Amino acid sequence: MAASIRARQIDSLKRMLNLNQPILKSTAVEPVWKVLVYDRYGQDIISPLLNVKELRELGVTLHLLLHSDRDAIPEVPAIYFVLPTEENVKRICQDCRNQLYESYYLNFISAISRRRLEDLATETLHSNSVTQITKVFDQYLNYISLEDEMFTVRNQDRDSISYYALNRTDAKDTDIEMLRDIIVDSLFSVLVSLGTVPIIRCPKGNAAEMVAEALDKKLRENLRDSRNSLFTTDMPSGQFSFQRPVLIILDRNMDLCTPLHHTWTYQALVHDVLDLHLNRVVVKESTSTAQGQTDPHHRHPNQLKLKSYDLSVADKFWGSHKGSPFPTVAESIQKELDEYRASEEEVKRLKNVMGIDDSNEEAMGELFSDSTAKLTSAVSSLPELLEKKRLIDMHTTIATALLDHIKAGKLDVYFETEEKIMSKATLDKSILEIIQDPEAGTPDDKLRLFIIYYISGPNLSAAELDQYSSALSDAGADITPLDFIKKWKAFTKMAVGPLQSGGGGQNTYSAMFSRFMNTGSQFVMEGVKNLVVGNKNLPVTRVVDALMDNKSNAEVEDYRYFDPKMLRVADSVSIPRNKTPFSEAIVFIVGGGNYIEYQNLMDYSKRNSGAKKLLYGASEVMNAKQFLKQLSHLGTEAN
Repeated sequence: MAASIRARQIDSLKRMLNLNQPILKSTAVEPVWKVLVYDRYGQDIISPLLNVKELRELGVTLHLLLHSDRDAIPEVPAIYFVLPTEENVKRICQDCRNQLYESYYLNFISAISRRRLEDLATETLHSNSVTQITKVFDQYLNYISLEDEMFTVRNQDRDSISYYALNRTDAKDTDIEMLRDIIVDSLFSVLVSLGTVPIIRCPKGNAAEMVAEALDKKLRENLRDSRNSLFTTDMPSGQFSFQRPVLIILDRNMDLCTPLHHTWTYQALVHDVLDLHLNRVVVKESTSTAQGQTDPHHRHPNQLKLKSYDLSVADKFWGSHKGSPFPTVAESIQKELDEYRASEEEVKRLKNVMGIDDSNEEAMGELFSDSTAKLTSAVSSLPELLEKKRLIDMHTTIATALLDHIKAGKLDVYFETEEKIMSKATLDKSILEIIQDPEAGTPDDKLRLFIIYYISGPNLSAAELDQYSSALSDAGADITPLDFIKKWKAFTKMAVGPLQSGGGGQNTYSAMFSRFMNTGSQFVMEGVKNLVVGNKNLPVTRVVDALMDNKSNAEVEDYRYFDPKMLRVADSVSIPRNKTPFSEAIVFIVGGGNYIEYQNLMDYSKRNSGAKKLLYGASEVMNAKQFLKQLSHLGTEAN
């Protein structure tokens, strides 16, 4: 199977850290010890991919921020991994002038301009340090791989390419052009890593079209010079080996419900409730829980400490269950714990059989021949067993924190109600009742629910809207986002489109889930609904399905078509030249994406038995809290 985008980026980083030389398989070869210097952007790219231990194995003894105070280490080579900004180039020149390191391997995250390269050459000549610059590389790694099938543009300074930046009323042309260029540069880097030139599809008349046009132009310019093209036959075979993929660029404005939707799957819940950040989550846990105390008389709820966890791709439990409904995750944690305890008991039993606990040498000698193989097997599995215990404890802590939030905010009720709104089903309780219920979630939860109802539900009169707005204000909600949503709705084609037939898009089946689960900290799921996530496609997935299969669909009939390999731009018209269905797609959301859409696309791929390979990307990955904040700023401007 072809390497994922994440695997390709890791390989590129490892090669860079090996002084841009292939990594030899021989373990006898000692790595060259070096210092890694990165800016904040470089740090964000590396941190989800390589941990400190892996950096050390690659010979990195120190990793330091470019703009921090750094001591001279004159006998060690330094690898720089930074954006080619004017500020960064000046700091590199300053380091050369101060003779901080023995030699400099300059790796720019994206291509450095000729002007800045000339500035670098001039400054190093003046400081007589030009001979110390060993290599200068354009790495084309200007994106952050969060998963094997998911990437985002940037984490630092992401406000500059946010949904708010894209839709603010006072945005200047230069601001929009800068936003466009940042996204295009990132998408270009992704395509270089994959070694493929895709067909590009996008809707007309929005930011997605602006990005598609600029990317098409950049790809054409690169392909025009066959000697220096980054997409040549010498490239390693791309992730998409049998045919060219389709790159589908979409605008966040096509669907505002999904980013606000309360979710029920593990990964999306962690992001929404606990604020998952570059695959790292911080959980507040009581000190008594952390110390394994389960006696309620020893618990001190006010004694909380923050604990950080890395949710790694290598974690098999996370990989298997990140897209599962929360009650299923709780059951699976219980199962893992039972298996661990069984393994632990087997080790203890063998120790007793061997007489180790009693230090009985005679008994141990008699039993050694019979039990040594079993004991060797048990002992050799101890590291694996300890790692399994660590992961169980981690997921228990995270799931307990999620359960507390679900119960306190009645998140299962919100999820189910929003599902019913978007699938036009009858509600058990009116929206107004939920808003006015003082125990039903936070003010933000109520605001999210109402926005989804306002967009997807029946048209409201001005008097009805005022009634809901007053109820939200009385509940403590900031209703400024509604001022923007009203304008957005007025200017958006609402007929039939993305939000009519199940914008949240999943069937739900309700049943009380009352099983008690004895783990390190007790899961009490009583009173929490066991909601099953169904198979309906979200708006983005429906568009992807139509474009990949070249279906006649009103949603995509006016989408533009670009083929950067065609000789003339005029050939890039809305009518696709190729009627063959696509088996691979890169889906990119301008204005921000989320884990709900990502998981829905992955589920869609699984339902097609993996015949449709999908890669999901977004200008930023935002949760509902972050999105509401941006809507609030836009609402303030709308007034």
